[in-house]
Amino acid sequence: MRAAEIRECGRPPVVAERDTPVPRDGEVLVDVLAAPVTPLDLLCATGTSYFGRPATPYVPGVQGVGTAGGRTVWFPTPAGMAAGDGSMAEVAAVPESELVELPDGTDPVALAALGLSAVAAHMALTMRGELAPGEQVIVLGAGGVVGQAAVRLARIAGARRVVAGARSPAALERAERAGADAVVALVTGDAGELARRFAAAADGPADLVLDPLFGAPAAAAALALRPGGRLVNLGGSAGETCPIESATLRGRSLRLLGYTNNELTAEQRAAAIGFVAARAAAGELSVAHETVPLADAAAAWRRQAAGAAEGRIVLIPRPGG
Repeated sequence: MRAAEIRECGRPPVVAERDTPVPRDGEVLVDVLAAPVTPLDLLCATGTSYFGRPATPYVPGVQGVGTAGGRTVWFPTPAGMAAGDGSMAEVAAVPESELVELPDGTDPVALAALGLSAVAAHMALTMRGELAPGEQVIVLGAGGVVGQAAVRLARIAGARRVVAGARSPAALERAERAGADAVVALVTGDAGELARRFAAAADGPADLVLDPLFGAPAAAAALALRPGGRLVNLGGSAGETCPIESATLRGRSLRLLGYTNNELTAEQRAAAIGFVAARAAAGELSVAHETVPLADAAAAWRRQAAGAAEGRIVLIPRPGG
């Protein structure tokens, strides 16, 4: 079979012929239809992640969509985080207990593009952020996959207004296409100026901020929250520290909350994937993405790492797939 291999940490994968995996007890073979190139894949392959340096060579791909036993399924893998190969191959061996059967009408590529990023958006908004119908939400990083999904999912959950923050014109356009009521350009590190922009875009104080950025944007969004408002952080791409003042937290009795998919049980993750798949199949949930043949995995990997792709790149392992 063909597969992408990380042969040296810090370098893009090489597409090569490999033996088809032999399933161990409890595993099944999945014919892979779609394998997204995610930030976690890129991070693990650097060899500098908190999971440690992976043994090479290995097949990357922490998630994918394929078929097994006549079913279309989503599946996770430990690739790059622990021993084992991932989804960027024609065939993957996966524990049967971890397969999530997808509803009829699911587009494998669209679901692969959403994947765990949409799970994070959904669970951060609902389980951690406790979003209630009629509330106003600020979504930071709204041009990224998590952000685009969060804008749409906030709508599905009944938010009355969604204000989106993003940096580039292309990202702002993606946020608008996702359904944001207003967009704020995050082109300054001045938290006070950004706070004024959020206040102008919002309809009164916000109830909830979904924040994959941290840094100055999170500090600004916190200033736009009502007393008792919530900020859920699930990333730090704008900075590992954030200049939120103590007076802001105390004066408004704000709740700052953290979220990671790693806290989910297998049952919670499966239910969230099922929810995302159902909304996608109904035409209510999608994110910008593009497809690339597995043969071009190295170039796709470089573009995704450089932020030069139009959304999430999804590799197609089989010709004509």
